[in-house]
Amino acid sequence: MRAKRLFTSESVTEGHPDKVCDQIADAVLDEILLQDPYARVACEVCATTGLVIVMGEFTCDGYVEIPDVVRTTVKEIGYTRAKFGFDGDTCGVMVAIGAQSHDIRDAVNCALEVRHAGNGSSVDQYDKVGAGDQGMMFGYACTETPELMPLPIVLAHRLAKRLAQVRREGLLRYLRPDGKTQVTVEYDDNGPVRVDTVVVSAQHDDVVTQDQLREDLSEHVIKPVIGEYEAGEPPRILVNPSGRFEKGGPAADSGLTGRKIIVDTYGGMCRHGGGAFSGKDPTKVDRSGSYAARHVAKNLVAAGAAARCEVQVAYAIGVARPVAIEVDTFGTGVVPDSRLAEVVRKVFDLRPAAIIDRFDLRRPIYRQVAVYGHFGRPDLDLPWERLDLVDQVKAML
Repeated sequence: MRAKRLFTSESVTEGHPDKVCDQIADAVLDEILLQDPYARVACEVCATTGLVIVMGEFTCDGYVEIPDVVRTTVKEIGYTRAKFGFDGDTCGVMVAIGAQSHDIRDAVNCALEVRHAGNGSSVDQYDKVGAGDQGMMFGYACTETPELMPLPIVLAHRLAKRLAQVRREGLLRYLRPDGKTQVTVEYDDNGPVRVDTVVVSAQHDDVVTQDQLREDLSEHVIKPVIGEYEAGEPPRILVNPSGRFEKGGPAADSGLTGRKIIVDTYGGMCRHGGGAFSGKDPTKVDRSGSYAARHVAKNLVAAGAAARCEVQVAYAIGVARPVAIEVDTFGTGVVPDSRLAEVVRKVFDLRPAAIIDRFDLRRPIYRQVAVYGHFGRPDLDLPWERLDLVDQVKAML
């Protein structure tokens, strides 16, 4: 029997400087996809005091006024006054955009399978689109929560969303957009036992006292989220443990796209291939392959194949079919992991074009997942979260 252990995950609010950049990148992507669903977009954003820089490689039919998208997004997040350290109306916006590499374009438009079709191999419509990059993508699911997500990241996201909600609704008017949350959960061999520690750091104005902040956040943010999970010894609560947090957002810490990849996924509970999601069109398998891997893992767990499941899918640039598919159930599988990998290969089509088609990924749906996680979102109808292949998995088992 394993000893009790602790596991921690964090989340951040939409006003966190890195998340500001992720949201801008996906807002730009959404605007481009509205005009050209087949656009190729690799958008990177960085932000610092009074300045946002949008850069990357775009190839599309249409035109987007990128500075307008930036300013609208920044203001919707809540940075509307210079007093907050960042202002969507007055911040500078620099744009440095080029076209996608012809080499990458050609590799994606005509996959290796098509180029080698003359050698006698058969191809279909989903063999035509090659992966937009090489790399390995991971998906994960477990039975800890109804969302089939790890409990620490679920609670961290709920706290961050609640922190933003009480600010937006004016319940705590002294709050500002930046903030971070962190939850440590105690586990034993049977799963989560209790919440051990909760950390909330919230940007605030220059008037509120730390005592008032701790009292208010405990009452209006922490208790509504953590209350139902309290068991045994009460959790340790840390509110703004560094002290005052008046200066926040890009004015306090420069932001960059893709610097919160663990927040975006499973809170560190499983491995990560290293690729970020935001700002990338769905031919980039960093995004679409990760969504598909989550879909696989979630359907396997929902089908009763395992209590925990990690799926790895690996791609080569310009090649449609994955170079490797692996399943790890951490000893919880009802059949050997090698057998589950065979089931995945037969039930799930993990070629990029098939993923794009199945999930209808050429739509402007990405800004909504740029904050509070891309997975386990019951508030959103995300196609990769659907349990639509459970029956096929059960039949194969």
